[in-house]
Amino acid sequence: MRVAFLMAPEGVEQIELTDPWDALLAAGGEPRLISTHGGRIQAYNHLDAADTFAVDETVADASVDDYDGLVLPGGVANPDALRLSSRALAFINGFFATGRPVAAICHAPWTLVEADAVRGRTLTSWPSLKTDIRNAGGSWVDEQVVIDNNGPNTLITSRKPGDLPAFDEAFLAQFAAATS
Repeated sequence: MRVAFLMAPEGVEQIELTDPWDALLAAGGEPRLISTHGGRIQAYNHLDAADTFAVDETVADASVDDYDGLVLPGGVANPDALRLSSRALAFINGFFATGRPVAAICHAPWTLVEADAVRGRTLTSWPSLKTDIRNAGGSWVDEQVVIDNNGPNTLITSRKPGDLPAFDEAFLAQFAAATS
């Protein structure tokens, strides 16, 4: 299972990148870090700079066809920056158009709102996104993990870092089912 992890050059919440990444590795999958710029990305622990991570491929060079699924980690600044990248939005939309699963946690559904990918879908997120999701035509619920199959693909969402064990379990199961 080859999975794209899409993020901006800075602002990703580190645990929302590393925890699903490590879970995918433990399951025998191949994670790849995709960003809007090459080099390294700067992760954060809330508002404090944390570690940096090497970019495997830029979104300009990445092809949806090379991946079985997409993970969108959160952090407040990360999805806000991705919303401004037409290439990032096109990459995300490619997963929906081809029926590949997408998993998003915390603030990451902001990018899905911008990509017009939440209309008619039920999802969860950090509570401050509730109105944005509803205004974009989605249904927001306050649950640890939501698996929505009411669209062209499976969409897995969670609210916060405390939900990571459930998020990891859900996205791994859904991604494996989609690739079998």
